[in-house]
Amino acid sequence: MTQISHTRRGNGPPIVLVHGLGSRWQVFAPVLDRLAADHEVIALDLPGFGDSPVEPGVRPGPRGYAEWLTGWLADLDIRDPHVVGSSMGGGIALELGRSGVARAVTAFSPVGCYGTAGLRWVQGLLTAMRGAAQVAGPVLDRAVEYPAGRVALLSSMFGRPARVDPAAARTDLAGLAGAVSFAAARDDFGDYFLRPGDDPGALTRIPVTIAWGTRDVVLTHRTQSVRARQALPFARHIDLPGCGHLPFADDPDACLRVITEGAV
Repeated sequence: MTQISHTRRGNGPPIVLVHGLGSRWQVFAPVLDRLAADHEVIALDLPGFGDSPVEPGVRPGPRGYAEWLTGWLADLDIRDPHVVGSSMGGGIALELGRSGVARAVTAFSPVGCYGTAGLRWVQGLLTAMRGAAQVAGPVLDRAVEYPAGRVALLSSMFGRPARVDPAAARTDLAGLAGAVSFAAARDDFGDYFLRPGDDPGALTRIPVTIAWGTRDVVLTHRTQSVRARQALPFARHIDLPGCGHLPFADDPDACLRVITEGAV
């Protein structure tokens, strides 16, 4: 079995943290240790992202990764987890809830709530960001040392980019540039939509929380949080004021509260 990069810490009811497109498990660092004070926390790099190699036979994207994660969690004897996902990871979390693997789901700005224009926007924006990280990596690494540089470079992902730790920003950019499965997962978004009337499976029988940063311009809050409410009317829907697409560094206290309350 391929060695998957992950961290596992703490004791208590399990929480699994799943990152988004071009990201890595460390995106949850602002809340990870605090969650581990009362839970067993498992955060992983999906195959083809971060330090995890491509897993043969796995289709990158929300459904393919959810299917793979079902087996990976079983191999680690992780049962009935609360699955927390960001962006693409939010879609993965919802699929694990739909199939009955998760006992609770918390999804931050999940993919699938876009229309055609929103789909093209997120695919194009993240592709452009990845291209910049690949071509100008050393220049960007120097720029993020300064608050003004982080504001200029990271405002599309964070609501409060000056708060992002420079070392974390550099690692984020390197992870985006080096994500082997980026293109395949990005293209799979075109086959993943959350719509009213879809079969919810087990989602209506478990706690489901959808949280959206009000400054999210990647999966745009103004339109896509509305579609999420229409597609998932049984869920608890929360706005995160001032937060961007990746809210964990923007407001870790609010994110921690959303996650811990989401399993109730």
